[in-house]
Amino acid sequence: MTSIRKERGGSGIELSCALWRKSTYSGGNGSCVEIADLGAAAAIRDSKDPSGPKLIFATDEWRSFLDSIKAGNQSL
Repeated sequence: MTSIRKERGGSGIELSCALWRKSTYSGGNGSCVEIADLGAAAAIRDSKDPSGPKLIFATDEWRSFLDSIKAGNQSL
């Protein structure tokens, strides 16, 4: 019998069908993060460890984080 491991994020969010992508600014050196747009949330993972832990952010939290980075906020 084959067992299928389902990835799960915070709050029971299903991640097995998530479409992960790297930034176009990624240098390809393996030190990247990947993001999956989940609609009401965003999932983040280390590209070197795709089966490892994931961080789940509500869409508004993720947008606020990105806006802070774009504004040059160094206090994050």
